[in-house]
Amino acid sequence: MRALTYSHYGEPHVLSLSDVPVPKVGPGCVLVKVHRAAVNPVDWKLMAGGLDGLLDVVFPVVPGWDVSGEIAALGPDVPEFEVGNRVASYARKDVVSGGTFAEYVAVPATSVARVPDGVALDVAAALPLTGLTALRCVETLGVTGQDTVLIHAASGGVGYIASQLAVATGATVIGTASPRHHDKLRAVGVTPLAHGEGLTERIREVAPAGVSAVLDLVGGVLGTTLAVLGEGGRHVSIADPAVEEHGGQWIWVRPDGPRLTHLLDLVAQGALDVDVDRTFPLESGAEALELSRSGAARGKIVLTVTD
Repeated sequence: MRALTYSHYGEPHVLSLSDVPVPKVGPGCVLVKVHRAAVNPVDWKLMAGGLDGLLDVVFPVVPGWDVSGEIAALGPDVPEFEVGNRVASYARKDVVSGGTFAEYVAVPATSVARVPDGVALDVAAALPLTGLTALRCVETLGVTGQDTVLIHAASGGVGYIASQLAVATGATVIGTASPRHHDKLRAVGVTPLAHGEGLTERIREVAPAGVSAVLDLVGGVLGTTLAVLGEGGRHVSIADPAVEEHGGQWIWVRPDGPRLTHLLDLVAQGALDVDVDRTFPLESGAEALELSRSGAARGKIVLTVTD
């Protein structure tokens, strides 16, 4: 099968289009024919060796953790799926090696969700990592309609989903973002604020009593979080483990088919919007990763693998 691979750490240009074996499908797993694979910042961070101290890597690596497509084969004991089902998955595994930037990927059935009719495969591929991360954060914070929630980097992939999930609880949501993204946040019920110098004061202007919950998606903002967090407030971060030294929780999302099913159902109902910026063919994966690394994308980046 065709796949993008890299044989050593480096920048996106180390990727090459290769011919590699179709993965084996073990017990409790499914083989997904990949139609779409989404790009996430973790992909180029992994490629650069940034998580080498955390995750085992077996070269050559096929990158990618997000996927949508159809089931091509079933391993033993997978009664819940059938060949031909449209599915999506956050396909992270314990070892970094066989990812989703390929024509086929083997995934544990517990990580897989059916894609409802009417949900485009571009959207289904863009949702898993960001959606599951956002949901885990909002659930961990226990957000309710009584909360005032601050989301650092609210217009990004995770932030945009988390903003919508938090607003849906009835909470008051404040989100930091570049001014060019403020209209996007207002459209989903978020009060946008520019990040950067003076942020603490801007937050206090709109929330004089402080905020009751903070979701940090960017890192480097712990001082601001602690300055505006009210007594008894909760905070989590996906970017800064130092929050654990100050009563917060560091979140690392887990693959979860049932929760992904819930998120896809929200999309199908029109209750959750997934912002796809643009698509690239598989062979242009290095260009797609460079765009992600530049921070210039206004939404998720998706690779078209097969139609």
